[in-house]
Amino acid sequence: MTDALVLLVVAPIVAALLPLGIGLFIRGSGQYIALAMAVLQVALSLLVLEEVLTAGAFSYDVAGYAPPFGIELIGDGVSAPLLVLIASVTLAVVLYSFRSGPQGDSFYGELAFLTAGLSGLVATGDVFNLYVFLEITGLATYALVASDSSPAAAYASLKYLIVGTIGASFYLLGVGYLLVATGTLNMADLASSIPEVGYTSPLILAAFGLIVVGLGVKVALFPLHTWQPDAYAESPHTISAHIAALVSTAAAYALFRIVYGVFTVDFLAAVPIARDTLLAAAGISVIVGAVLAVVQRDLKRMLAYSSVSHFGLVVLGVSIGNETALAGGLIHLVGHGVMKAGLFLAVGVFAMGAGVKTVQDLSGLGTRYPITSAAFGVLAFSMVGVPPAIGFPGKWNIIMGAVQAGEWIVAVIVVTSALLTLGYFGRLLERLYFTESITNTDQSVKADGGHPEDVSVLLRTIVVVAALAAVGLGFWATELIDVFQPVMEVYFT
Repeated sequence: MTDALVLLVVAPIVAALLPLGIGLFIRGSGQYIALAMAVLQVALSLLVLEEVLTAGAFSYDVAGYAPPFGIELIGDGVSAPLLVLIASVTLAVVLYSFRSGPQGDSFYGELAFLTAGLSGLVATGDVFNLYVFLEITGLATYALVASDSSPAAAYASLKYLIVGTIGASFYLLGVGYLLVATGTLNMADLASSIPEVGYTSPLILAAFGLIVVGLGVKVALFPLHTWQPDAYAESPHTISAHIAALVSTAAAYALFRIVYGVFTVDFLAAVPIARDTLLAAAGISVIVGAVLAVVQRDLKRMLAYSSVSHFGLVVLGVSIGNETALAGGLIHLVGHGVMKAGLFLAVGVFAMGAGVKTVQDLSGLGTRYPITSAAFGVLAFSMVGVPPAIGFPGKWNIIMGAVQAGEWIVAVIVVTSALLTLGYFGRLLERLYFTESITNTDQSVKADGGHPEDVSVLLRTIVVVAALAAVGLGFWATELIDVFQPVMEVYFT
């Protein structure tokens, strides 16, 4: 299935260009091209996952040039589930946009371009091409954030552009140091070359620091998160759901690949200050993000700060340095994409139907929108870590990994974050179900320019599917760990 792997990158690029050409003759063709692209991405990603499950990891040498000089794409037990996640969320977002907006050929072209960047970022086995796909992802996201055409959205996009460019520059500088030190850019080749140079070499240490800081910006770890709240809050609901579910997820995956696939656990053992610094930064992000989420009134900003906290959890799992914690971090990485996409799409339904923007605006909507509210509640409890949903096994494995490593403070941080998450999501559920409506929103206008009747069955169904997926993944968490296991065995042998 090597062809399926490369097509996951090529097909969205073609789909991004087609609306620009065909749109000159047939206006509105972009949405159908995007839908066909999204369906194809789901099919291709499932083929890649099936190949990984039946035959194991495989790679594709672009243009036939073998690594370390050629460009390599990799399908394995971690990249394949992430590719399925990217394709599935993209399909849900495309369908959601048919009734929510924004629409237009340029929008769907940008969405396809973003899909190409995300898929390439997850599949690449080369640190420089990871930078290329990171930039493709960033450029598409900057444009999509500004697609609302409001001054606030333009400001959020510009802020994201500046901060994101700084982060990408740090990453590229780190890659340059790796090239100078080892003479290669292929991840597997770097893993064998770095020990020869020496883990404590100034070039290697500088490369690690620069790359981690650069990816920390993209992941939105505190205090490198400043672009995220504005980008999530000011972009259209469809876009905020897409970037919240996938953009930082792909960056966190890249951080995992760099730490384990390039520097390896031996580097973390040889340079404990690197591990401890990453662990401390992640722990601070977990607590500060959760506290900032508690005090927010704007719903989308609350969810944005929640992401700061939960990506901190993922990085904690990566930083601890044992299989149990890493499995927890990877489970939470996949689960967070599903949960956060569903939560933002549910907020979009509330906004379209009742003009909801703040926590207070949710008052009494549990009876007016019972299905969407119930799905929102399931996703919220999953984020807290209530079993059997996917939020529980991720956090549990991170806690167990921390205990095994003797990192009791990390275990306390994870438990504390769960309590804080319960605090801010509990406030939302209290507004939904136990507070009477204080305003008449029957004739409210949604943020994207529609009216209450625009909240179709399709939009509500997508939110319900996300909630069911969060619960279903929780039941399949053990099987998901089994999919990750061959990759982790390579890193921990």
